[in-house]
Amino acid sequence: MASQERQFKAGEVKGQTEEKASQMMGNVKDTAQRGKDKTSGAAGTAWEKTKESADQTGSYLSEKTGAAKDKASDMAQSTKETACAGREKTGGMMASAGEKVKGMAQGAADAVKGTLGMGGGEEESGGGVAGRTTTTTTTRRVGS
Repeated sequence: MASQERQFKAGEVKGQTEEKASQMMGNVKDTAQRGKDKTSGAAGTAWEKTKESADQTGSYLSEKTGAAKDKASDMAQSTKETACAGREKTGGMMASAGEKVKGMAQGAADAVKGTLGMGGGEEESGGGVAGRTTTTTTTRRVGS
């Protein structure tokens, strides 16, 4: 009977060992699952932070691009206004110069008429138009 008792004890020890091994494997599986969940959560958090950072970067770039466009538009408007003011100023100078040239041409025409005796009766003894002194310069080009 001793051998049966030993077999019984051996079976009992084997069962206890298997139970202990099963418990330990369960603990290892639980620990591994917790580690996996924790890693997955950290990866998810990192992904969310990466997306958030990318969104912030996109917003920042969009904001700066918009500001640059506004600044370029303002500069273009300022340039346009400056050009218009310059054109107006130049137009006034050109009109003034045109009037001067017109007056000089009229004076030259009157001087020629006075010299040829075709003047309108307001001649002075100097042959010029009354109240006006006219100088005429003729320039000839000589071929090289």
